[in-house]
Amino acid sequence: MGKYLMAVDAGTGSVRAVIFDLDGGQIGCVQQEWTHAEDPRWPGSMDFDWTHNWALASGCVRGVLAQTGIAPEEIAAVSTTCMREGILLYDRDGKEIWACANVDARSNDEVAQLIRTDPQLEREIYGKSGQTYALGALPRILWVKNKLPEIYEKTAKVGMFNDWLIYKMTGAMAVEPSNGSTTGMMDLRSRTWDPAIARRCGLRSDIFPPVAESGTVLGHVNAKGAEDTGLAVGTPVVVGGGDCQLGAIGVGACGSGQAAVFGGSFWQYEFNTDSGATDPECRVRVNCHAVPGLWQYEALAIKPGLVMRWFRDGFCQMEKAEAERTGRDTYDLMNEQAEKIPAGSYGMMCCFSDVMNFINWKQASPTFTNFDLDPEKFSRYTFYRAILENTAMLVKGHIDLVKEATGSEPEELIFAGGAAKSPLWCQILADVTGKTVRVPVVKEATALGAAILAGFGVGVYPSIAEGARRTVRWDADYQPNAENHRTYEKLYGPWRQVYAAQLALCDRKLTRNLWIAPGL
Repeated sequence: MGKYLMAVDAGTGSVRAVIFDLDGGQIGCVQQEWTHAEDPRWPGSMDFDWTHNWALASGCVRGVLAQTGIAPEEIAAVSTTCMREGILLYDRDGKEIWACANVDARSNDEVAQLIRTDPQLEREIYGKSGQTYALGALPRILWVKNKLPEIYEKTAKVGMFNDWLIYKMTGAMAVEPSNGSTTGMMDLRSRTWDPAIARRCGLRSDIFPPVAESGTVLGHVNAKGAEDTGLAVGTPVVVGGGDCQLGAIGVGACGSGQAAVFGGSFWQYEFNTDSGATDPECRVRVNCHAVPGLWQYEALAIKPGLVMRWFRDGFCQMEKAEAERTGRDTYDLMNEQAEKIPAGSYGMMCCFSDVMNFINWKQASPTFTNFDLDPEKFSRYTFYRAILENTAMLVKGHIDLVKEATGSEPEELIFAGGAAKSPLWCQILADVTGKTVRVPVVKEATALGAAILAGFGVGVYPSIAEGARRTVRWDADYQPNAENHRTYEKLYGPWRQVYAAQLALCDRKLTRNLWIAPGL
């Protein structure tokens, strides 16, 4: 058996191929950025160019083999992961005929059509699938039916991007539950398609490929796959999963009751449960985990990382210039100053991202409030710290939300992603939630999760959890400061009320939502 594992990761902004050794050490990575163009005919669309993007993906595989000098025969197995929610449609010959990326928002009319047809249908679908219309495939496929009927008539199968990568390498097509469940067309508990959901929405129920659980060897690299990628013919290709679920595996969150927070452009709170039950209030998303027999309550925060980038680029030109002069990171310079601001930012609050309400998902207009005209206390670093605190507050809200739905909360939080590189943000997260925050060495864990599944599929690891134990290493633990925690506990209730008031202003059309789900 080969000595290395490969992950192919099709993210929102880039695709990459990563090679790991069997102990989780990263040996090489080749990445290519990609973009998903809007079709000018359809505002909000986000097309996926499968021809160009497969050339980029397969080029990354060839590139990482060349970069590392590893012979293709030394790759024990390959697995795949991707942005979730993106879908491809195939014709009867297995050719791609339509695809959209994850945050495609062209289907406002179709969401409105579904709501008009049956105002209670979305809640019924959520009860079975854990999904609403906000991110699911149902409105998008209905859009194809309404706007591109000739494509709809030719459609024989629907699939996700991680499964598409496997299909291109092996010719084998199946959908796995962790990403397939994000379509809103799967039954959570049985972890397979529910054709009745499609029929209730006026869609065909004969377009569903087989389901294969993550960690299953689905096929082997065929001659065409080897020609495209440089992999050896016969290399086992193992079913992967959605990015957040594989990220959870890549930070060791493989058991019931464990939780991880992924901090990037969007923030996800992922709580593992051994029940596929949903929230009676439809407030939080529920997906299948990539670990068979587990599910995840997922609470999403819209745009925290993008808010940070906006503040850095709009207000911190001095720090950016100093970073260029010194070779340091701009955020590190900002954190050093924000650390001097006391917990609670002198009582100032801001509203950007909110606690999730999946069935009625809106974000208020961006707001800073409750500050004085005192430049000593309320400098740009106070405003910056308030953003960090706002994001930690909503993680606390998500922990409470999931606890209301499940009766459970984690004993500690695993924190990964770009935001986990900030010791200040890690400490604020511990202080606000009152929980130990553990940070792994590998902050970007999705590809490692795919490698663990690849290894499990071919017997390198006896279980997915054992694969994580062997490969995941820890960087730091952050303990909550009791005094700071008391400060944040006092602020949390007023912050929720202030946010509710800001949402009410948006509902009255006096201010603009930072983000609002399609059809609302």
